[in-house]
Amino acid sequence: MDLDDTIALIVIDVQQGFDDADYWGERDNPDAEANIGRLVTAWADASAPIVLVRHDSREPGSPLAAGTPGNALKPVVADAPHDLFVTKNVNSAFYGAPDLHAWLGERGIRRLVVCGIQTNQCVETTARMAGNLGYDVVLPIDATHTFDLEGPGGVRLAAADLARATAVNLHGGGFATVTTTDDVLAA
Repeated sequence: MDLDDTIALIVIDVQQGFDDADYWGERDNPDAEANIGRLVTAWADASAPIVLVRHDSREPGSPLAAGTPGNALKPVVADAPHDLFVTKNVNSAFYGAPDLHAWLGERGIRRLVVCGIQTNQCVETTARMAGNLGYDVVLPIDATHTFDLEGPGGVRLAAADLARATAVNLHGGGFATVTTTDDVLAA
């Protein structure tokens, strides 16, 4: 993949508050942050566009609430050069401020590489919306992570199962090409 000003890296919610295991529970993919760092470094070295996204939670007691230590970005991205910083309080980066879709459109960017936290929440939602908006979306699944989650009737899914479901939903559903960090960097 030739990195230039026509392909943006969208880094979603890589925040300190996601390290709170008491709040979130078991996570998958301990290599996610390292892979995110590799992508950020490659984009920065190529002077290609980087968008950082931060979730400013409005949920009472959330470790991602604005003004709390958990709202801060993790060191792997905290000092990363970036072209746009989006804040949001919902799952999709396309419903944040400033307007991501408008910013991408003004620059003629039609290809996105999406990574970050949580695989099956904000990452998947942003990738789905990007696909619906006509972007060519690439998702290196190993540059994401998520947590075990309980659904209706007490059904509990492990984080790794949720990540696999996201990969199938996005790739099989035509929203994104799901791949690995190595493949993105080697392409």
